[in-house]
Amino acid sequence: MSMAHRMQNRSRPPDAAARLWLYGRHAVVAALANRSRKGRRLLQTEPGEAEAAAHRRGIPVETVERRLLDRRFGTDAVHQGIALHCDPLPPPDLDAIAAEPGPGRLLLLDRVNDPRNIGAVLRSAEAFGARAVIMPAAGAPAETAALAKAAAGALERVPLVRVVNLARVLEGLKAAGFWFAALDGAADLPLSSLDLTGRIGLVLGAESGGIRRLVRRACDFEAAIPMHGGAESLNIAVAAGIALYEAHRQTYMSDTATEGL
Repeated sequence: MSMAHRMQNRSRPPDAAARLWLYGRHAVVAALANRSRKGRRLLQTEPGEAEAAAHRRGIPVETVERRLLDRRFGTDAVHQGIALHCDPLPPPDLDAIAAEPGPGRLLLLDRVNDPRNIGAVLRSAEAFGARAVIMPAAGAPAETAALAKAAAGALERVPLVRVVNLARVLEGLKAAGFWFAALDGAADLPLSSLDLTGRIGLVLGAESGGIRRLVRRACDFEAAIPMHGGAESLNIAVAAGIALYEAHRQTYMSDTATEGL
């Protein structure tokens, strides 16, 4: 049984009820640049770089007063005078992602459901070269304006894969040559002691519940991010950024050493 089948990948076109609004300059400009994203309608308070992109793609553009956007999204929303009505992204193909040759890193989240945290994780995933962010479909938030805003455009560029059974997907990815490190503050092994330069997956759990037993059992190692003082845990987005940076740093140092030979 393929990973794609286990994910129950839904490829049917979304209906009108599934459409969503994205707002904020980075989120909207990135969505307009993404050919996989079907835009329906662009609202803006003044002309900008998004208008030309929308016209190129045949998306209707309306110039509106700021108070219309304030009423639609709330005065606390930092919409920056721009919003895009669009379809959700099609589900990514995890089999294709895993089949890409060469080294690569994946980030797997267990029981993480805060959309802003997931958005921030996507930013770090893009910054440090993760192929994808993978999480269970059950309990995972849908695409929202808040998630896209926190991702600052990374939602359009880093695949966010929702799967039915995370533990089974780990086993399938092992067959594709990946190995996995579960991050746990109580682990004896520091993350920096592992070789993170190959085909690796970093597995993180929510601050409250951590990584589930079956997911943890599917991992090859447990490792910790050493911390100073009395801190017991890190915000999930901060921990993901540190872990991804360590993998990126090791890969950069390895590549630099190879070039010097």
